[in-house]
Amino acid sequence: MPENDNITRPAIREIINDFANEIKSRLRRDATPSKEVIFFRNEHRINKERVVVRVPSELLRFRKDNGRILSDVMSYEKDKGTLTEKSEEAQGILRDFLYKKDPEKTNELINSIKHVGQREPAIITCDGFLINGNRRKVALDKLFIDTGEDQYSTMKVVILPNISDEGGPPTLKEIEQIENRYQLQSEGKSEYTRFDKALSMRYKIQKGMSLKEQLKDDPQYADFRPAEINKIIKKLEKEYLEPLECVDDYLSILDRSGLYSTVSSGAGDRLGRWEAFIDYYARVKKNLNDPNKRIKMGIDENEIGDIEEIAFKIIRKREFPELPKVHMLMRQLPKMLENKHAKKELVKLLDIELELEPEECFDENGNEKDEKEKDLVWGQKNASVLINHVKKAKRIIDNEKERETSLTLLEASLAKLEHENMEPEAVDISDLKKAMNLAKEIKETANDLESQFYHLQKTLKKLKDNFN
Repeated sequence: MPENDNITRPAIREIINDFANEIKSRLRRDATPSKEVIFFRNEHRINKERVVVRVPSELLRFRKDNGRILSDVMSYEKDKGTLTEKSEEAQGILRDFLYKKDPEKTNELINSIKHVGQREPAIITCDGFLINGNRRKVALDKLFIDTGEDQYSTMKVVILPNISDEGGPPTLKEIEQIENRYQLQSEGKSEYTRFDKALSMRYKIQKGMSLKEQLKDDPQYADFRPAEINKIIKKLEKEYLEPLECVDDYLSILDRSGLYSTVSSGAGDRLGRWEAFIDYYARVKKNLNDPNKRIKMGIDENEIGDIEEIAFKIIRKREFPELPKVHMLMRQLPKMLENKHAKKELVKLLDIELELEPEECFDENGNEKDEKEKDLVWGQKNASVLINHVKKAKRIIDNEKERETSLTLLEASLAKLEHENMEPEAVDISDLKKAMNLAKEIKETANDLESQFYHLQKTLKKLKDNFN
């Protein structure tokens, strides 16, 4: 074997032979076995069927790489150490993550299986790790514990090949492809939270599955042209991958890199910190990265770190009585920063320490609080300062908005057109056509407004003359 063979061959998931042998010895084929075409390699395209068998549910195990629970797993491993999938303790933890991620959907599935049974087979590796069907196992295990009925003790599964089988076992990338295909084809299944979807998307990229490949499996994009696919990719980057980088920055300054569960806790947390990071990236971070937009906001390059810290402190507090949700505050943050008086209020948040005092990190029994509890303590400790200054900044913007009239808007527009940075010769050659079109639109809008003001003035003069 060539010395670099392991480098060039796609990585496969390690197979635990003892588990594989036990499954092989205890699987059960029905008298008239059913068959299923699954989304594995190109089998769904050539309509290749695989036999569906029954395997004792106790032999099936959850994978920690399941995209639905990535945030929980990554946080747990960062905080408490590696989860060893083959251990019973780890399996219990993974089961708990799966149930708590979306208990309402899981309970619906339990009721469905109770009345009509398991309709679709799960997909497992040859040694029993679930690639598709995790929640079905959670449901069947609970039904078996509650009823003791034998019908809930086994699962219908399709078993993927072993090393000695045709085609060999799935690579790590192929496992991600299977999970991606079934998630996209799913109807009535529990959807990933948007945050776990972002983590799963990035994880698949790290395993060699590009965004374009992930989209190819989605039926809704099947007929899209390359240009349209590229547009969707940019949208996904903007709504998932870029905000995820902001999350990493946030966790880093709190010295808790990888503790993603402190950002979003599951399906019931849809308007939590993750949504705030989406708006933070779209409305703040992108502007900070663009020198021209940063100038418009009145922010110097050396202030970028301070602005990030201010935003992250608002996101960390999360709840502001009598104010909009935190993601809406992120949308309004640029306006606050553009106003020197509102910005002055927000800058006062820099005086708040990110760290708690050592004694604040422990409960009355001397046990260290987890990071979510520390966030609550930090939020309560700094509530009055945070709420006071954010409210003041918001009030300044609201009052300014109320004072805006047609005249002030015209004055502001003229000021921007006469800005010292308005230098036509500095426009990139590739943007000249766009610049000319914008100038034309401005001219046409200005002419239209001038015409409206002229007719108003003429009408008022006529009324005045008639009155006299």
